[in-house]
Amino acid sequence: MAKGKDARVKVILECTGCVRKSVNKESRGISRYITQKNRHNTPSRLELRKFCPYCYKHTIHGEIKK
Repeated sequence: MAKGKDARVKVILECTGCVRKSVNKESRGISRYITQKNRHNTPSRLELRKFCPYCYKHTIHGEIKK
């Protein structure tokens, strides 16, 4: 049987601090996490506080396009 659009989708979370620093070339890289979200419960972009190994602290990681 064919399935329709699933409610649960995989999203990529990217460190917002590293993205800003990459313009200044201060950071060694960009921290990314892969997680899932329910499209029906959370239609807007997801933002979570996660640990960034490049910033050495907890920062906000925002959802990016694939």
